[in-house]
Amino acid sequence: MSGAADEPILQTGHLLGIDALSVPEIESLLTLAERYVALNRAPEKKQNVLRGRTLINLFFESSTRTQSSFELAGKRLGADVLNMAVKNSSVSKGETLIDTATTLNAMRPDILVVRHQDSGAAELLSRKVDCCVVNAGDGAHEHPTQALLDALTIKRRRGSFEGLLVAICGDIAHSRVARSNIHLLSKMGARVRLIAPRTLLPADADRLGVEISTDMRKGLEGVDIVMMLRLQLERMGGAFIPSAREYFHFYGLDREKLNCAKPGALVMHPGPMNRGVEIDSDIADDVEVSLIREQVEMGLAIRMAVLDALARGLPREGRNAA
Repeated sequence: MSGAADEPILQTGHLLGIDALSVPEIESLLTLAERYVALNRAPEKKQNVLRGRTLINLFFESSTRTQSSFELAGKRLGADVLNMAVKNSSVSKGETLIDTATTLNAMRPDILVVRHQDSGAAELLSRKVDCCVVNAGDGAHEHPTQALLDALTIKRRRGSFEGLLVAICGDIAHSRVARSNIHLLSKMGARVRLIAPRTLLPADADRLGVEISTDMRKGLEGVDIVMMLRLQLERMGGAFIPSAREYFHFYGLDREKLNCAKPGALVMHPGPMNRGVEIDSDIADDVEVSLIREQVEMGLAIRMAVLDALARGLPREGRNAA
């Protein structure tokens, strides 16, 4: 399908955030991912794009969905894949992130996928290792592959981003998914509207170039895509909502609120879902409006495309021995 000798797509050699990507880079990744959607639906799913390469998944935060899709993406492209059990490693014994980077670098990996609770961790690692680094989520900063898979899902259904109105609803203040999607959708020509209670809006919301609504029903008027977010209770240090029940009453997506959006509006959620808190099961499981299962499929294709794109910038000769 493709290989390291193909024309480079990502100019920096890393994928640290959507904010740093150009529109042509985003478009190229989406086009390449379309080819991997077709491959993943074929009987023979293996490629040799990463044959001989080593991929390390370094997850300081648990995420079954993201880690498993990166693992499967690497294996389908022919890489040797190592999942680091961080909680059982020296990190849990006091080793610093830079110490970890030095240790991993000595193993001479080609691609390092990192998920960390602190914003900027992936960027720091990229300056301390000799391999490509993929940000699989850093604090409340960014989650670029989630935004890319969301974009691929939207593109396949709507064809273009121009003129679309996308509502991102819920816990925006703690969401790296929201921040990455704001960057991507704005770059691609869509309008973005944030819908959340004041307590769950980021402090810099007014500087993000988006529309803002604190009323769910009014905010959904004219919306083409409704993107729900998980309440990230693990990141909340105080009382951001009165109760889950009251939150669902005002901001949870049910049929009545969805009817306020444009006819034919589609629903998304990055998962995992808190049913009955952010979204009603009646909506989540309705294949006529819900793109949630499709998002999972697109996630694998996007991560294969990202690994492929990074492989094109890797040296064809091995690094010299120290």
